[in-house]
Order: sequence, then structure tokens, then C-alpha cells
Amino acid sequence: MAKIAVVMVDGVADWEIGPVLPAAREWFGDAIEVASIDGKPVTSIGGLRIHPPHALADFDPLDADLWILPGSDRWQEGEIPALSAALRARAGNGKPLAAICGATLALAHAGLLDARPHTSNSPEFLQQYASNYAGAAHYRAQPMVGDNGLITAPGTSPMSFALACLRQLHPDRENDIARMRAMFAAEYAAA
Repeated sequence: MAKIAVVMVDGVADWEIGPVLPAAREWFGDAIEVASIDGKPVTSIGGLRIHPPHALADFDPLDADLWILPGSDRWQEGEIPALSAALRARAGNGKPLAAICGATLALAHAGLLDARPHTSNSPEFLQQYASNYAGAAHYRAQPMVGDNGLITAPGTSPMSFALACLRQLHPDRENDIARMRAMFAAEYAAA
């Protein structure tokens, strides 16, 4: 069993964590802890009211096997200094991080994309909303990029993101992960 910490902001994109969290909890037996930045409820982009039991300050940056940051348009509003500090501490100690869509901006603000392969919605997106972003040379236009515990994906790739997160947590369960991929891919096999 692995422990996942999810840090979300208001407007969290439901579909971006929809595949990974239920699979991790139900099929892989993982524990999931959820926090908003200030511990207050958030409303997802789909209208779900989420009452995280934690605030960011409750999370030890070195705890949990993986931190997941789901997307939201709110990430475009600027850096969250306490989160940047926690992300740098986590990355500096070799602890895995995963961010999708707008949440990749949090990694950019923390300087974690400047020297590592990564992806997001586009390099222009990162440059527009994270003025300190200096990693364009390392940007990859792919559905997901994993680099030594740093997982990034655009908002259009929730399944690739989910599979990468599960592989990070459960490298010994590739057969189960492959079955999950096949199950979701079957929807498009006849198209």
C-alpha cells in the first residue's frame, strides 16, 4: 500500500484525477490524503463540493509516496509561495511529484521544470503564467513525461497521467496497470 497526498485548489478538474484516485484506492489499496491550500472546501470544475480534511500546512513535504497536483484554472493566478517551498523540499529529497494541466504551473513557479524533461498544456502556457519559467528547451509535446519521479501531463491526458502515477507507486504491478490501460483503451478500439 502506498500513500498519496493530493493538493488541490478551487476549480479542480475532476476528470484529471478521476482515473488515478479511484484506481489507486480501490484496485491498488493505496491511502489517499487530500488538502486544499488553506484547508477550506473547494468546488470542482464539474460542480462537486470537496471538503478536504487537510490544509497544505498539515502535509510534511517528505511524507507520502507521491504528491499529486490536479489542474485548475486557479493555478494561473500566480505562485503560492508555501507550495513552492514544499515542492522544492520534496524534489530536493528525491520524493516523487505529479502534476497535470494547470498544476504544472506550480512546478514551474518552484523552478522544478527548468532543467528536466516535462510537458504541460504547451510551453507558451507555462511562459505566459509562470514568468520565471526557464525550461522551454526541456519541454516535450507528449501525453505524459516522467523523469526520475517527476510526472507531468497536459489536461488532455488523464489516463496517461494515471498510468504513470501508478507505475511510480507500483512498479511491480505492471500486469495490473496494463489491464487497466486495456480496459480504458477498449472504448476507442472500435472507433
